[in-house]
Amino acid sequence: MKFLQRERAALEEAMPGLDQQLADHSLMDLERAGGPGLAAFTEAGGPALLVPAEHGGSGASLLTAVRVQRAIGARSPSLAVATTMHHFSVASLVEAAAMTNGLEWMLLAAIAKDRLLLASGFAEGRTGQGILSPNLTARTEGEKVWLSGSKKPCSLARSMNLLTASVALPGPDGTPQLAIALIPAEAPGVSVRPFWGSPILAGAESDEVVLEDVEVPAELLVRTGVTNDGRLDHLQTVGFVWFELLMTASYLGAASALVERTLANTKVDAAVRAEAATALEAAVLAVEGLAASTEPIGQDALASALICRYAAQDAINRVLGLTIEALGGMAFISSADIAYLNSACRALAFHPPSRARMAAPLVDALAGDPLRIP
Repeated sequence: MKFLQRERAALEEAMPGLDQQLADHSLMDLERAGGPGLAAFTEAGGPALLVPAEHGGSGASLLTAVRVQRAIGARSPSLAVATTMHHFSVASLVEAAAMTNGLEWMLLAAIAKDRLLLASGFAEGRTGQGILSPNLTARTEGEKVWLSGSKKPCSLARSMNLLTASVALPGPDGTPQLAIALIPAEAPGVSVRPFWGSPILAGAESDEVVLEDVEVPAELLVRTGVTNDGRLDHLQTVGFVWFELLMTASYLGAASALVERTLANTKVDAAVRAEAATALEAAVLAVEGLAASTEPIGQDALASALICRYAAQDAINRVLGLTIEALGGMAFISSADIAYLNSACRALAFHPPSRARMAAPLVDALAGDPLRIP
């Protein structure tokens, strides 16, 4: 049971050679804006991870995906965060396409074949709010659709091939109908503005994507047939469970980089090394247990995913305290890696929904009420 062996084996099987390529670069090189990580991920076939096998992808399970993201996060937190947003978009598209009988699977096949990177213009999760709806407005004339608005921060803003976004369009009877738009990055009216001012996770390219009256080609508009009812919430719930577990695994990977350094340092007391590894692995096992569940994804799974995520935040904070003190001042002074990982790991708390915001809804859900994300 070598530390990270299982995760790196999963990454090697899914994207041969990527782990070694990342290991050949310094952490600071991988984490800078424009670093080599995204190109290596794309070249290794990473965009196809969640595309079903019958459409040319790897068809990875949620369990495999969380192991892959942890392995990537241990090499490059920025790459793990950025690619989580790609996988979230693909998972949402797979779920939406399963509700239709159209040609949407051709889009998934293109993602796998052409190794396309998808940025997410979805807003993360408000049950009953429309669905994953960012600050975009739609203008329609017959079958033609134009979108305007912006998404910030938007990971993969500068490397994306497509921006995915949800829009509400008039259905056949006039009622709102969910559609998922795939917008080419080179489409007229699409631009990127600087937004991310921190050096932490700069490699995730989380800038602002702006749409100014961008026409969406009919073949890149997936009309799901889902209206503003319970099925709408189901589509959002599935995507949100994937998002929470993959993002949590990514940050557990970043914390794993510190634990790995601590385990390798024989000057650190064995009890401290074991405590750090145990705290981290317990959080990992919780995430993997939910990811491996065969129960259909629904409200209970979403509540469990949030509980796993908040428990992981606590575990990461504990691990940071143990490892940074154990590695010592000279390790902190001699390399930027320790301070960088300390800051990067804490960013899990910034992803929505916050722990404070979800406290009352989780208490209500544990009492048997439907889970709501305010």
